[in-house]
Amino acid sequence: MFPERHVKLFKNGRNQAVRIPREFELPGEDAVMRKEGDRLIIEPVKRKSLLALLAEWEPLDEGLPEIEDLPAEDVNL
Repeated sequence: MFPERHVKLFKNGRNQAVRIPREFELPGEDAVMRKEGDRLIIEPVKRKSLLALLAEWEPLDEGLPEIEDLPAEDVNL
């Protein structure tokens, strides 16, 4: 069961706001809010996976510089 706590609503300019108690803090700086009937749902924005992020990037038009192919050095372990 989720904990329950009464909170105060207040006005912030023309917006209604609520202070989120510490035990209900969300990670990150962004959230998604939606209304389902009388309920107000606030969820943290899910971070994209690295593969999803890379899929959004445009390819680079510039090539990479040539790298001198040096022989491997011996390593004592």
